[in-house]
Amino acid sequence: MGKVRLSTTSESKTLESEEKATQKFAHVVSKKGKQISSGKAYINASFNNTIITITDDSDNVVAWATAGSLGFSGPKKATPFASSKIVEALSEKLRNLGLKKLEIIVKGVGSGRDSALRSFANQGFEITSIKDATPIPHNGPKPPKVRRV
Repeated sequence: MGKVRLSTTSESKTLESEEKATQKFAHVVSKKGKQISSGKAYINASFNNTIITITDDSDNVVAWATAGSLGFSGPKKATPFASSKIVEALSEKLRNLGLKKLEIIVKGVGSGRDSALRSFANQGFEITSIKDATPIPHNGPKPPKVRRV
């Protein structure tokens, strides 16, 4: 194959390189960013997935998460358990931003919509309003012709 090379760096050199790395990105870690007091939570619960997007009052996206981004796959993505885990992951991000009041807009007919609402309430957010924006078909498309055999 090839020569095997062993690293013989001392412990002090590795500590110095770690310190340099933390100093290089210290501004990113220590920066708090913009503080937001209130925002909107858009819950899109379909039969296949649950997507939650958090925006500020001027509708700029602050944070988002899906069941797929947390590692759920297949039919497990549309479960109430997955939607509660999405809210838990988002609440950690939102606490750093100082978000306390939420206006919730729910869209879709999936099974994760009620669980997400309850999880937001359990995480300590003050829910100012809940709006259902599920699209409702009226009359729909023209049906197909009758089949002649």
